[in-house]
Amino acid sequence: MDEPEIHSIGLTTTSLPASYSNSSGISSLASCASIENFPELPTHDEERLQRAAKLLQQRFIFRQWLSNIGLLHHHHRLLQEDVTSLEDVYWLEDNRAKQLLGKDFTNWSKAREALPINKEHLAELKSELWSTVVKSSQHQDAWTYGGMLVVSVSIAGLVTLAAMTQPSLAPQAKHSLLQYVTGKYLLPTNCRFYQRNGQPYPICDKDNLCIEVSEGPRRVATLIELGGREPSSANLAVVKFTVRHAGQYRILVLIGNIHVQGSPFYRTFLPGPPDPLKTGFVRQSSTVICTAKLAQILSIEPRDEFSNLCQFSDVDDPAKGYVAEISQQGSKPFPVIWKFEYDKSSLNIKFEVLFLQEGIYQVKVLYQGEPLHNGEFDCIVLNVADAALVRKNVSDHNTCYEARLLKFQGETLLKPKKVVVYISPKQLTIKEFLLKFIPKRLVTFRLCPSTKFHFQNESNQTSLPVFSIDDGCQPEVELMSKDRNVIAASFTYFLLKNIGGSETFKDKQEFFYHEVRRYHHKHYHEKLLMKVNRHKLLESSIKATKGFSVADWCRNFEIDFQGEQGIDWGGLRREWFQLICAALFEPKNQLFKGFSDSLDKQALVHPNTKRPPHLKLKHYEFAGRVVGKCLYESALGGGYRQLYFEQDDPDLYLTKVKYILEHDVNDMDLYFTEEDYDQSGQLVQLLLCGTGEYSIADFKANHIVNGSSPEFRRLLEWFWTTVSNFTTEEMARLLQFTTGSSQLPAEGFKELSPKFQLTPAPTFGSLPTAHTCFNQLCLPDYDTYEQFEKALLLAISEGTEGFGMI
Repeated sequence: MDEPEIHSIGLTTTSLPASYSNSSGISSLASCASIENFPELPTHDEERLQRAAKLLQQRFIFRQWLSNIGLLHHHHRLLQEDVTSLEDVYWLEDNRAKQLLGKDFTNWSKAREALPINKEHLAELKSELWSTVVKSSQHQDAWTYGGMLVVSVSIAGLVTLAAMTQPSLAPQAKHSLLQYVTGKYLLPTNCRFYQRNGQPYPICDKDNLCIEVSEGPRRVATLIELGGREPSSANLAVVKFTVRHAGQYRILVLIGNIHVQGSPFYRTFLPGPPDPLKTGFVRQSSTVICTAKLAQILSIEPRDEFSNLCQFSDVDDPAKGYVAEISQQGSKPFPVIWKFEYDKSSLNIKFEVLFLQEGIYQVKVLYQGEPLHNGEFDCIVLNVADAALVRKNVSDHNTCYEARLLKFQGETLLKPKKVVVYISPKQLTIKEFLLKFIPKRLVTFRLCPSTKFHFQNESNQTSLPVFSIDDGCQPEVELMSKDRNVIAASFTYFLLKNIGGSETFKDKQEFFYHEVRRYHHKHYHEKLLMKVNRHKLLESSIKATKGFSVADWCRNFEIDFQGEQGIDWGGLRREWFQLICAALFEPKNQLFKGFSDSLDKQALVHPNTKRPPHLKLKHYEFAGRVVGKCLYESALGGGYRQLYFEQDDPDLYLTKVKYILEHDVNDMDLYFTEEDYDQSGQLVQLLLCGTGEYSIADFKANHIVNGSSPEFRRLLEWFWTTVSNFTTEEMARLLQFTTGSSQLPAEGFKELSPKFQLTPAPTFGSLPTAHTCFNQLCLPDYDTYEQFEKALLLAISEGTEGFGMI
C-alpha cells in the first residue's frame, strides 16, 4: 500500500442465467420457439438480442479454440477472469495466466503466439472455428443468427418461468412480459463484479443495494455512488473505501436480504514497501555498547507508511536498499565490517556490524537513501578489558574515575581542573577535592534518557579524549579523561537497566509494570474496607488512609460511602477514584496549577505555590499515593476476581453461589450480564491530560452542522466516511487542526466546549480551514470524494501548527 488506497467496486447486471432443467421435457432450445412466430419487438430490444447472440457465438469460438489446444478443462476458470473471446486472450497478463493455468502455461503461451496478429487473419481463424462448432452440433440448421436469436429468446423465457415459480428470486415489483423476456429487472443471483454482458440495468436507491466491508472484527466505512454522469454508467454502483490496514477484507454485496452471486468476496491487501519514517530498530537506544572484534547484531523492523509489518515474497531481497554510514572522529581510517540479512522467522532485518578497533563511532542506517526514524546513534566500542570493567561497575553500583574539567557553568576554564566523576544507578556526580581530601560537589546529572553524552576530538595539549554532558536543564559540562569510553558505557548500561533496555515509551511502560509486580509480589490483593464521606471526600479519605502501610495501599479497596446503601462490586471504587482525582488535580481546587491559565483539564500540572492555607503538605503526599495506587492497579493488568468465594466472601457464597451450585436455576428465567471493570489505572492520566481514545459514534452525537444545502450534505457524507477510516494518529491530527489540542476532555466530544462545528466554506477545491477559537472546521466544495479526502489529509498533516486570522 504505497498510499491510502481508495478501492472502487463496480456492480453491473446480466440477464441471461445459464441453467435450465434437463428433466423439463425440452430436448432442444431451438424447439421452444421460432423466429417467425415470435411477436415483433422494438428495435432496441431486437438489437440487444442480436448482441447476446453474437456474444454467445464468440464464447463458442473461444471454447473450440481451447479444445483444439488441449486446454478445455481451464474454460470455466478463464470465464471467471472475463476471458470470453479470442480477443481477450491477447490481454491476459502472463503472471495471471501462470496462476490460472499452472503447468499448462507453456501450451497456452505457444498457442497464443500462434494466433494471428492482424484482424483479417483473426477473422478467418474465427470463421474456421465457428464452422467446426456448427459441424459438431446436432442441430446445424439452428446455428444461424436467427437460431442464435431463438436461443436467447428461449433462455429469456426460462428466466420468466423461473421468476414466476420462484418469486423470491425476482424483485418485489410487477414487471411486464417484455421486461421478463428482455431481462429488465434486477436478479441478485446474476449480479457480478464488472460483468457487463447484458443491457445496463439503471440501479437506484429502491433496489435496496447493501454493501458491507470488514477487516476482521473492524468494519470499514464505505461510500456508495449509484449510477454516474454518463448514460452508460446507469447500471454501475461504485463502492469506495480506504485501506490502511493490511490483511484480508470481506465484502458483502446484498440486494435486500439476498447475496449477489459470489458474495461474500474476499480480497487480501498486502503491506506496502518499507517506509524509512516508520521503519526502525527494535528496542534501540541513542547509544550502543560493543566490544571490539565481536559482532553486534541489531534488529530492524520494516514497516510501511501505515505501520503495517512488511511482507516479502521468495523472489524479493528484503535486505536490498539498506546502507550503513559509519564514521569516527578524526581522519584516520578505521576497519569495520557490516551487512544486512533478512530473518524469515522474526520478519526483521538483521544488522550485523563488527568493529576491529575500539573508539567512538557514529552510525547512520539508511533505506533507499533516507535515514530510519531511529537509525542514527553513537556506538561505543570497548576492548575486552574495558568491557569486563564496565560489567563489574554495573554489578558494584558505585564507581568513580578521574577527569579534567574544561567547561563549567557556561565558562571555559583557563586551566583544566582535576575532578572525580562518580557513577551510580541513580545519578552521575562530578566532585572536586579541596586540600585533596575534602569533597565538594560541583554538579549532578540524573540517570535518565534526557542526559546525553556528546563526544569530541582528542585534546591537542594532552591527547586525552574529550566529551560533554548535557541534560537540557543545567549548563553543559565539558571534560576530558582517558577513561571516557568506560564512563560513557557504564552510564549507558545503568540507564538501559533502569528503563528496561529501551528508550521507547511502550518498552519502558512494560518494564515499569514488570518491576512493580515483582516488587510487590508478596503483597496480597485482598479486600480492604474504607469508609469515606461523600460531602467531605478529600479530608475523610486522607483520614481513612492515614495509618495505611505499603501493604495496605496494595490491597483492593472496597469503598463504603457513609449514609448510602451502595455495595461496592467495582462501581463505587471507580467512582471514588474519579472523584478523589478531580478533588486533587482539577486546577479550580488550587492544590495544583496548570501550565496555562485556563481551566483546561488537558494541561499538565505542578504544585500551586499560591495555594490556600488549608492545603498542607499532607495533601501532596496523599496525591502521590493515589497516583501510585493507580499505577499499581494498572500494572496488575486484568480485573480482580475472587477465585475462592467460600473463604474470601462467605456471605456471597452462602446466599448466592452455593444455591446456584446445588439447585437447578433454568426454570427461574433469570438472565445476567457479566461486566469487567478496570481498576481505574488510567483515571489520573485521563483527568490530567484528557483522553486519546476517539469514538466516531460520540463524534456524530456531539457536533454542530452549519449548513443544509445539497452540496454540503454530500460533503458531510464524504467527511464521515473519511473520518470513520482514520487511524488514531490521523484523528489526533484532525483534533489538533480544529481545536488546537490533539486530545479530548475526559468525557470525549460531549465535554468539548464549544462544540465541534462543521461549516461550508465559500470556496472550491482549496484546502479545509479551521477556527480553533470556537472549534470550527470549514469544508470547501470538491468534484469527487478522492479530491476531498486528499485535501483533508493534506490539511491536517501540514497545518496542525501555527495559526492565521481569517
